[in-house]
Amino acid sequence: MSNKVTQTVESGRAAPVARFLAVRSLSEQLAAPLSAEDQTVQSMPDASPTKWHLAHTTWFFETFVLRPHAPGYRVFDPAYAYLFNSYYEAVGPRHPRPQRGLISRPGVEEIMAYRQHVTGAMAELLERGSANVGALVELGLHHEQQHQELILMDAKHMLSLNPLRPAYRPASHAVVNDTRPLDWIRVDGGLVEIGHEGEGFAFDNEGPRHRAWLEPFALASRPTSCAEYLAFIEDGGYRRPEFWLSAGWDCVGQRGWEAPLYWEMKDGRWHVFTLSGLRALQPSEPVCHVSGYEAAAFAKWAGKRLPREAEWEAASASLLGTGEVWEWTASPYVAYPGYREPPGAIGEYNGKFMANQLVLRGGCSATPAGHIRPTYRNFFPPDARWMFGGIRLAEDFQ
Repeated sequence: MSNKVTQTVESGRAAPVARFLAVRSLSEQLAAPLSAEDQTVQSMPDASPTKWHLAHTTWFFETFVLRPHAPGYRVFDPAYAYLFNSYYEAVGPRHPRPQRGLISRPGVEEIMAYRQHVTGAMAELLERGSANVGALVELGLHHEQQHQELILMDAKHMLSLNPLRPAYRPASHAVVNDTRPLDWIRVDGGLVEIGHEGEGFAFDNEGPRHRAWLEPFALASRPTSCAEYLAFIEDGGYRRPEFWLSAGWDCVGQRGWEAPLYWEMKDGRWHVFTLSGLRALQPSEPVCHVSGYEAAAFAKWAGKRLPREAEWEAASASLLGTGEVWEWTASPYVAYPGYREPPGAIGEYNGKFMANQLVLRGGCSATPAGHIRPTYRNFFPPDARWMFGGIRLAEDFQ
């Protein structure tokens, strides 16, 4: 970080500058435990190298804030517009996502110089108090926070494939065990309103607020535990097609699924690979790294179902902060009634992905605190397992 930027923090200048610098700094702190070699690896097409995350979030501010709104701004390297664009077709062509791991150059040092260049220019722009960039900067910060979670998700997957099984961090982070007996939160249903409204930031896909009709239902008081999921495995859950959606059963056969991602049997006992390395599975911790297909199969085996996202949100006051996993819902990721994509390239942020994905709600241990809110809609394909996805059961009642 440049001296100028450091001095901005230390002198207690405007809150927008300090917040911007804090978010940018955290991304770099999350990358710091990883070597330059670690940061270049792409472990699968859906994941991205750490240094790509660091560069892409920088590209976002350069492309959408600095270039159009900072007179005299000097682009760091014109080639980065191609290398680090993610999916914004309106901005221009981009390097194919499955090949991000082939970008051996620029290296980590060059990426950090790029971040320093853009961070300094952004700090200067924010210090001048440009009134027409506030919403873009806010979106960019929340976008970078999303990538902070992705840095941990992708790094965990990358390290899990290393035969040395290296740890990202020391094993000082306590395992979150939830030993409460499973109870049920009953909701009478009726006409409810869901979606964001009022104060505070929200992504465009969280609105508009609208009405939804709910039949009476109940949600589990906590996420499904590893012990509960282990009972499903031991009862032949991965060998019994009657519990599975057809596409899910295809995944079981084609991909050899026998347990959640990162579970492995060692010396007759289940272990799980974590950001702190391999350790024994704790029965009372929430089961994590299951796909939407596995979540649905477990729910059917248990005689229950997955919640719909409107049900989850309607009961959210009783649910937030109770687990460390994103919770799969049975709801497809589609637009709310009245939704319109924002104009321009920013409109490609969420709306273009509203097909063939399921909604997850809540948050996980890697989610920035400000993103854990009742209306937040995370989304992934139902076969995805490398995110921190877990299960909360639902049931109907009369």
